[in-house]
Amino acid sequence: MAELLYGAPVATAITEDCAGRADRLANEGVTPTLAVVRVGERADDLSYERGLMKRAEKAGVSVRRVCLPESCSQTRLMDAVAQINEDASVHGCLVFRPLPAPLDEGALAHALAPSKDVDCLTPASLVSVFSGAGEGFAPCTAEAVIRVLTHYGVPLAGANVTVVGRSLVIGRPVAMMLQAKDATVTMCHSKTADLERHCREADVLVLAMGRARAIGADALRAGQVVVDVGINWDEKAGRLVGDLDAQAADAIVAAYTPVPRGVGSVTTAVLMDHVVTAAERALSHVSQR
Repeated sequence: MAELLYGAPVATAITEDCAGRADRLANEGVTPTLAVVRVGERADDLSYERGLMKRAEKAGVSVRRVCLPESCSQTRLMDAVAQINEDASVHGCLVFRPLPAPLDEGALAHALAPSKDVDCLTPASLVSVFSGAGEGFAPCTAEAVIRVLTHYGVPLAGANVTVVGRSLVIGRPVAMMLQAKDATVTMCHSKTADLERHCREADVLVLAMGRARAIGADALRAGQVVVDVGINWDEKAGRLVGDLDAQAADAIVAAYTPVPRGVGSVTTAVLMDHVVTAAERALSHVSQR
């Protein structure tokens, strides 16, 4: 039976570290602060917001909610972001996406200050991930994958890692971050020929396709570690499932992250870490003046 790599211990360790650093910032008169911009009231946004608020309280991060109606104009949205950019007491900004039509997410991405972009919305942040330089932060979910592997002591240097999924939110950024850890990375996607073979050859498998139970026994081998980032609703089962066929994996691989209770719980903790880091950077810049 495979070992389950739960996200909770990872999230707890990150949160406790954030709380300690937030206490030290408080001694300098600084409260790490996150602005959350939400347009409309989508159920999944509201659910994530509730979880975020709970995590923030434990991490010593203050949250300011900017709630806009679904009918808000592009101008009103841009004004809200401009105010966040100008407010020195706000260190990070998270915008819930996707935005309702016809709002222009691209224009918003170019408007947000990269120093306050704590979830890799801006082009400058993405460049930082790919170049390894700059002040941008990686996407929280992509970094959560690295944090899980590091927490559980999974060797990455020299390891063969296959990433299945090529989005700019997870697949491509996490591939670059794995390479920075000296892993040898193969990127695949739903159109990859002989996908199962590429998966079997991996020591570590990162799944971010967004297809329920797409990776089964024919794509797995003994000794592998699988990080499942997929979140899919299984109508028949009436529950969330990952991209991994967990029942098949349980009898084959060495370890995998469950869905739910896996990578998702680490993502909000990484977000808090980014906010605290942004606050530390802001204080450092003030001290150097």
